[in-house]
Amino acid sequence: MIYMDHAATTPARPEVMAAMLPYFSEKFGNASSLYALAQESRKALDEARESVANVLGSRPSEVIFTSGGSESDNAALKGATFAQRGSGNHIITTSIEHHAVLHTCDFLEDFGFEITYLPVSKDGLVDPDSVVRAITDKTILVSVMLANNEIGTIQPVAEIARMVKEVAKNKRQTIVFHTDAVQAAGYMDINVNALGVDMMSLSAHKLYGPKGAGVLYVRRGTPFMPQQLGGAQERQRRAGTENMPGIVGTSVALKLASEERVSSSEHCLRLRDRLINGIQERIERVRLNGHPSLRLPNNVNFSFEGVEGEPILLGLDFAGVAASSGSACTSGSLEPSHVLLALGLSADLAHGSLRLTLGKDNTEEDVDYVLKVLPELVGRLRAMPSLSHVSS
Repeated sequence: MIYMDHAATTPARPEVMAAMLPYFSEKFGNASSLYALAQESRKALDEARESVANVLGSRPSEVIFTSGGSESDNAALKGATFAQRGSGNHIITTSIEHHAVLHTCDFLEDFGFEITYLPVSKDGLVDPDSVVRAITDKTILVSVMLANNEIGTIQPVAEIARMVKEVAKNKRQTIVFHTDAVQAAGYMDINVNALGVDMMSLSAHKLYGPKGAGVLYVRRGTPFMPQQLGGAQERQRRAGTENMPGIVGTSVALKLASEERVSSSEHCLRLRDRLINGIQERIERVRLNGHPSLRLPNNVNFSFEGVEGEPILLGLDFAGVAASSGSACTSGSLEPSHVLLALGLSADLAHGSLRLTLGKDNTEEDVDYVLKVLPELVGRLRAMPSLSHVSS
């Protein structure tokens, strides 16, 4: 099988697996207990937190371990807004965020919070000036993802954060800035001080780490109300017995991804451009979704006129290629991608999308095989009226 769906998930690296295994068995102690066995886990927990902080450029105390990106997004938005209910009720985000952000915003509307969903350009970029224009005296949170999970477009988060903080300072109000960096980690510098963010969400399984593990960075002094209550774990910000195998695996995966970021990005970028150019040369009536250059080095997203995405995916799967049509979290939905609709695509064209996301183990031979199989597949599907879906 040729795997080109790394934005959905990645296999755990051998180094990650080896680091995790002892904490399932001989080092099984509860990190909150006092005896020697438990203190082995406590020591590993502290070391993992420090390792993550080194990658983020943060204090270890600002790192909260979670169950993944969705929990981190939920905790960030709910935690920051409920902590500031007395100061305001306005949230600014974008129309192309991950559903973990968008659905949380829907939830918060039921509690009286008002949401501004900013539009994006045809390439998926948010205008920093539009963020500033949307700020009111009641604004308490801005959430803009660092890189989009479907189209790979990279947002100018550092610029937006700087402008938001300047407005907040002039208005003498607190505006928390959050970014979902789940897809960006491993391909971009995620130093929280360089980005100027107050909160950041990460997920281990996008980094060749374990599923069910992630990180929420919360800058010291940021208003935050814990969403998971019970014990005093994570400095009373996230109750529950620590998932030590997941935490250790997360720290190792993030450290390795950071160390290999430049070489991995260069490798994927070569393959990405080879794939994009090859598809555009071999297939007519295709549209590259996302910014042509300000995009993740491993992301390829096309819409094909006259063909639905599902038959393409099934055809590729039959040919031994694993891909997707968008976010894995909505793969069971019949609705067209909200991200592609936000770019201005028709529903029909949005239905005809294909996302290919590369990883460190993909090769030029993999790309060439896809470039052989995909044009033939699209041609066959376009010739079959029963499977075609003519776009407007």
